[in-house]
Amino acid sequence: MPRDLETDADAILHRVVSTDPRVPGVAAIATDRRGNIYEGAAGLRVLGRDAPMTLDTVLTMFSTTKAITGTAVLQLVEEGKLDLDAPAKRYAPHIAAVQVLDGFDDSGQPRLRAPKRDITTRMLMLHTGGFGYPMFNETVLRYEQATGLPRPGSGARAALFAPLVNEPGERWEYGINIEWCGQVVEGITGQRLGTVLAERIFEPLGMTDTAYVVRPDMRARLALMHQRDPSGDLTPIDAEPPPEPEVHMGGTGLYSTASDYIRFIRMWLNDGAGEHGRVLKPETVRMAARNGLGDLKVGVLPGAIPALSNDAEFFPGMSKSWALTFMVNDQTAPTGRTAGSLAWAGLGNLYYWIDRTAGVGGFWATQVFPFADPTSLGGYLDFETAVYRSMQTKLAA
Repeated sequence: MPRDLETDADAILHRVVSTDPRVPGVAAIATDRRGNIYEGAAGLRVLGRDAPMTLDTVLTMFSTTKAITGTAVLQLVEEGKLDLDAPAKRYAPHIAAVQVLDGFDDSGQPRLRAPKRDITTRMLMLHTGGFGYPMFNETVLRYEQATGLPRPGSGARAALFAPLVNEPGERWEYGINIEWCGQVVEGITGQRLGTVLAERIFEPLGMTDTAYVVRPDMRARLALMHQRDPSGDLTPIDAEPPPEPEVHMGGTGLYSTASDYIRFIRMWLNDGAGEHGRVLKPETVRMAARNGLGDLKVGVLPGAIPALSNDAEFFPGMSKSWALTFMVNDQTAPTGRTAGSLAWAGLGNLYYWIDRTAGVGGFWATQVFPFADPTSLGGYLDFETAVYRSMQTKLAA
């Protein structure tokens, strides 16, 4: 392990858990194609308890679930069982019931109409299916408040039937698209999504602590979410993990660890090869890693629910696209991340990147609301910068 990376990264982790406004705890790992080049953890998994954050601390993964579901979709494409450009209702018939939200009437009730075209699985993978999220879209939030629609994090099947806020295929909008990809996978395989992921992805990658339901041994290592108030103070959210959800949501709901998730990142660096078997073909990885939006671009995620998210944008002012199912930075990032790299995040301030050109990636995990927390996001970007600085130092030596 390069001494400069260990020293710099350790200092970053220590800073974010000790300097106000701090985060409770953080776990961070960087990897190249061969193995981890940095591993570190600092702080606590629960404030006020003697519970140190570790690399095997169990985390609520939120939208870092999405890329895993996307990988299962790509496997079915490889097998000839899924046509990305066919109507998704061929595989998930219930999506045909989804309508477009066309405003609200004078009494505040939603007006709905049929969409102009079918939603395809490719649209879902690219977040052009037309769906939104209440934490990033005030119209979706208003619909939720008017109807009592549950959120995807509840695991309730009804949460899938949020209306579209855009016509399918017309713009990029971050929403419950990948939740529906999970339904596509289930419709094709005839199995629950968690079973598919366990057999097809977690086993060949050696991801032994990743699941939709927290086992007793995982519960003993579970980090709690923490809510930051406007003054910057943090309060643990002492909520029990839910039992078996009604639906394994493709876009959220997994629990995992930093040690497990970095194995998934390394698979993408290695053209689909896992430690215990191949997950994807190299040509599938190359296809999926390309920008699929054409002239459309990824924009700001406006925080519609302040307790859950700030306004969020990675590398403001820089052109960003979307692949299957990752954000793509179209230019070299200030951290050193190569143009064309893959990345995304989870609502609890979890962040990762996959730079297939440079052969390096990383994962940064905290458990804090709201999203785009300046301390956590700033620490993550500093961590990523330290990784690239270390690589440059090694090349110069």
